[in-house]
Amino acid sequence: MGRRPLLAGLAASFIAGPAEARPPFRLRKDPQPVLSPPIQDEAGTTRVLGDFAGRVILLNIWATWCPPCREEMPALDRLEGLLGGPDFAILPLCIDEGGIERGRRFYDEVGLVDLPLYWAEPLRVQLALAFIGLPTTLLIDRETREIGRLQGPFDWGSDEAVRQISDLL
Repeated sequence: MGRRPLLAGLAASFIAGPAEARPPFRLRKDPQPVLSPPIQDEAGTTRVLGDFAGRVILLNIWATWCPPCREEMPALDRLEGLLGGPDFAILPLCIDEGGIERGRRFYDEVGLVDLPLYWAEPLRVQLALAFIGLPTTLLIDRETREIGRLQGPFDWGSDEAVRQISDLL
């Protein structure tokens, strides 16, 4: 690469300035019903997404073998501690083949304390929620309809994430 194209590229990056912070979700104008796979909680109870109706839900599909998933879990734990309650909950859905026990070992290893733990069979989650890649996060309204979807990791401790979720509560 010659010197001139390199300098032009550097100049363009300075002119463009820093990337603007963005909220995690582009909210849908047409909320869509969400199919629910059977979800197991740590007590062994089988649940469905409808059990959480009445609250805004951040459904995070993750696995212990996924590096970006592992990286964002502490921020999700803090977000649950900050906003979790009767109006909002994070539903971290572990899809490890080994079951919920692998998720529990990871929680203990990292020191997650506020985040609940749920597990579902990977194929059932894939068929119900049609996600591509991990992590995938769905924002679900109080009527159990999808209002946003994010493929890939996000900084859940960011002001933008807290603000967008708080505005829905």
